[in-house]
Amino acid sequence: MAAGVLFGVGTASAGTLSGTLYRDPDTPVARWLAANPNDSRASLINSRIASQPATRWLSNFNVNTVQAEVSSYVGAAVNAGRVPALTVYGIPNRDCGGASAGGAPDLPTYQTWVNGIARGLAGRTTLIMLEPDSIALQTCLSSGEITARDQALATATRTLKAAGAKVYLDGGHSAWNSASEQARRLANAGVGDGDGFYTNASNYQSTAGETSYGRSVLSSLNGRGITGKRQVIDTSRNGGAAGDWCGDDNTDRRIGRYPTLDTGDAGIDAFLWIKPPGEADGCRYSAGSFQPDLAASLATGASDPPTTPPTTPPTTPPTTPPTTPPTNPPAGACGATYVTSSSWQGGFQGQVTVKAGGAAINGWSVSWTLASGQSVSQVWGGTLSVSGSTVTVRNASWNGSLQPGATAEFGFIASGAAGTSGLACAA
Repeated sequence: MAAGVLFGVGTASAGTLSGTLYRDPDTPVARWLAANPNDSRASLINSRIASQPATRWLSNFNVNTVQAEVSSYVGAAVNAGRVPALTVYGIPNRDCGGASAGGAPDLPTYQTWVNGIARGLAGRTTLIMLEPDSIALQTCLSSGEITARDQALATATRTLKAAGAKVYLDGGHSAWNSASEQARRLANAGVGDGDGFYTNASNYQSTAGETSYGRSVLSSLNGRGITGKRQVIDTSRNGGAAGDWCGDDNTDRRIGRYPTLDTGDAGIDAFLWIKPPGEADGCRYSAGSFQPDLAASLATGASDPPTTPPTTPPTTPPTTPPTTPPTNPPAGACGATYVTSSSWQGGFQGQVTVKAGGAAINGWSVSWTLASGQSVSQVWGGTLSVSGSTVTVRNASWNGSLQPGATAEFGFIASGAAGTSGLACAA
């Protein structure tokens, strides 16, 4: 588990996360402040915007550099004992060719890019907001293209989950698609394999409205047999008026609730600043560019941030305990721990954590015996082989080398009753 990241179950005071979010010191707003210390707006922007954590956007599509970028950012957060958060924004036909057009040239290249992100995570827990507008905005896609995108998002979700991420998919917002329609789209895009969905990214709907909408989406997902999911709400610009989507020319917008994992709601994992305040939407200014007049407008009249970011440590154990007790591996070997992450009539999803012992390992495999009626149909984070009733999953190319005590994860979908028998790890 990454430093600074604590996991518990949803309680009356928080969702499934606790800890302090990471504030990146190298952001457009920080660079502007460094270059303009005497600007009359600098003090306001510094105290109410630059002082707060916002998600780092991976939006400049480059297969060759994304692993290093992610590794550097996540490493800095972990070293600081903080929780990193990324917004992944590189899906082909991004924004339906609008102001934020771009992304990968095709879906296979997109998956290569996602694999690079996963390698950069290297098992370190990170919050990932996966592809804003990719599910709520589909007007430019044919039915076949929607299906292909859904499959790509589902694969990306599983890949990033296996690399240690908490993954949330695009939930639109309360003034867009109906809750039932958004739930249908989320289900098709693989939210069952993720941790939930985020809403209000780059938008201005009130937190109360988004909370109500999120509960309706969760209810619709529950009706589809998809349970245990949580919501994340973007509060970066929803402290003033709502209305049209573009804020470049609006002076009645304000920053909303400051970012925190202490949400006070069991169904909400985080209030995040997904869209960094002061970065343009693409109407009056270039999309994503930092504009001090927008930042100052958002900060004007807002309350001062809390002096110490609140944290609420978990007080109860996970609701789904490990089916197999954790294994304490001897030096030079590895151990494996299994949990059932979700189940349904006739099938289940499992997650296995591999842990190196007292020496580094350069490859691992985990085997177990299938019970009567069980079969494994899909694996991510590893490669599958089956011999009779014995299942073996070997490491993927990017997660086989582990330092002493380090962990890797893989997941799988299987038919039959949930659980494993005789789980064993070999290095």
